[in-house]
Amino acid sequence: MQKRDVIKAWAGQVRSNFLALAVVLVLLGLALAGLHFSKSIDWIFGLKTRAFSVPGAILVMLGIVIAHASVNLFNEYSDSRTGIDDHTKRTTFSGGTGLIQSGATTPVAVNTAAWLTIFLAFIIGLYFFIMSHWMIGVIMLIGGVSIVFYTTHFAKVLLGEFFAGLSLGSLVVIGTYIAMVAAPGDAVCSLFPANVVLISIPPGILTALLLYLNEFPDVEADTGGGRFHLVIWLGRKKASYLYVAGLAATYLSILIVPLLGYSSWWLLLGFLTLPVAVKAGMTTLKYYDNMEKLPPALGMNVITVLGTDLLLAVGVFIEMLVGR
Repeated sequence: MQKRDVIKAWAGQVRSNFLALAVVLVLLGLALAGLHFSKSIDWIFGLKTRAFSVPGAILVMLGIVIAHASVNLFNEYSDSRTGIDDHTKRTTFSGGTGLIQSGATTPVAVNTAAWLTIFLAFIIGLYFFIMSHWMIGVIMLIGGVSIVFYTTHFAKVLLGEFFAGLSLGSLVVIGTYIAMVAAPGDAVCSLFPANVVLISIPPGILTALLLYLNEFPDVEADTGGGRFHLVIWLGRKKASYLYVAGLAATYLSILIVPLLGYSSWWLLLGFLTLPVAVKAGMTTLKYYDNMEKLPPALGMNVITVLGTDLLLAVGVFIEMLVGR
């Protein structure tokens, strides 16, 4: 296999097109950190003692992207072992990559890469644990457990969607914020300002919904492979209602933040994806059991997730620049 083919295979294996989720989540966390610094008054003899670190921002971004790649690798390895990927009907958004099945990669290589990437992410996280705050260690622990045990344990006991939303949603935003603004001696309560916690909720719901809707085409294969997630438990019809309810909860949680006075109204830029979300919801309600016509909803769901997260970051950046 030529070098170009190897690079292409591994780019597909880590599902590089899905790593954009990690990027936009970190951008939102960085925007909140920038907002914090723009409002902070911390001067000694006319010099600001703490400021936004661009190298730190790049390092956080790298660590989260690598961690996300690790999630995908562990998932791919586990699904090859259980035989799930041998029976899925692959779409652009679900069903695995098929690279192990085609021989482009091997289970051993994928498992090795999974552990290597999680180790690299740990090293980066360790830096912020030492230089920023010990709370980073708590977030790392939750994230690490989620990465390693998502497929083997959580996805079998109705907890997969929850831990996906928590670890690759809300905690990425909060963890990025803490890594950028915290100092070792800071009180824990100061690390979780209301605006940061509230703004992290919509991305958490959206990440859970991203995984959730992608489970619809894989119900039979997942059941055969020992998984027991929400779509299997509810059945596709009831699960489609829960998906629409999740979308509604997402936009309601965005609206609440400026209503309560914890952000500017610029946060409502996130509502620009509402038409796409409505279309995704309507398509899911109509074609929840038709795997030939459901995939467009999966695509619209991806646009909704990435677009909303990005627009929330833009809204926070605008608040940082022009105020409320």
